[in-house]
Amino acid sequence: MGDPLRDMACGVIDNNRYITLGTVEPDGQPRLTPVYFTHHEYRVFYWVSSPEAQHSHNVLRQPEITAVIFDSSVPPVAPEAVYLNATPQQVPEDELAAECAIAFRTVGGGAKAFAPGDLTGLAALRLSYRATAPSYAVHIRGSHPTCGR
Repeated sequence: MGDPLRDMACGVIDNNRYITLGTVEPDGQPRLTPVYFTHHEYRVFYWVSSPEAQHSHNVLRQPEITAVIFDSSVPPVAPEAVYLNATPQQVPEDELAAECAIAFRTVGGGAKAFAPGDLTGLAALRLSYRATAPSYAVHIRGSHPTCGR
């Protein structure tokens, strides 16, 4: 039998395509940004963004994020979410081919698997970041049938 919290976290990560990034604005206020993500082994998270996006500027200035992945379609009595803290790194151009092969090996419903040429030069998007989460927390309801409180 597996670890029920780990199994739940993996299920939330596998069954959702958006992660809400929490970055810090220049004035210290939080900025929350939903972005499409992929992952590698539940530890490394990837997203593609414009280098001009406010969250991209925030990460360059202060390279720490908090994030949450959750399914907003479940009923209020069955919430599950994964929270993580990570330090994202912009993917260097010389690592782009290898990282694209990992980041886009599987994509969900209508998403595009980008090639390195789609994310360099004059392209509007970049494989902006890979964020390695050293650990994560799981949100469960207070009376979960197997995990309790």
